[in-house]
Amino acid sequence: MIGEYRGQVVQVVSVLMAPLMMMFGLYVIAHGHYGPGGGFAGGIVVGVGVILLRITVPRSVSMRWFPPAAARVAAGIGVLAFILVGALSLVAGGAYLDYAVIDAAGATEPERRYLGILVVEIAVGLAVTGVMISLFDTLVGDDH
Repeated sequence: MIGEYRGQVVQVVSVLMAPLMMMFGLYVIAHGHYGPGGGFAGGIVVGVGVILLRITVPRSVSMRWFPPAAARVAAGIGVLAFILVGALSLVAGGAYLDYAVIDAAGATEPERRYLGILVVEIAVGLAVTGVMISLFDTLVGDDH
């Protein structure tokens, strides 16, 4: 985008709301493995929090806090973690993303399933957040 939004009220409200949105998104990711929400919904909320800053605060500030390269790295790490958890399940002799077969330091089967889905939800959240920010940056021409 070219320039910043000139309304001071909008800028102040955005700077106050964006961290709250991101924190709520992290909550949705962390608690989505046993309730409504999850990695996708939480990743969207975190990504929209960053995009809100992208369109309301000066470009130099937004790019310093959340550089485009960091968004691409987050997306890559999220996708890689998702694939690795699934592959680990296959190597352990189960189906793809069957967390119960992964031997995790004496954890019971329900604990292994709980931890496995938590890791997957975090991975999906990272991937979705990174992709959302990257798509926005690409569409507005700030993806360098």
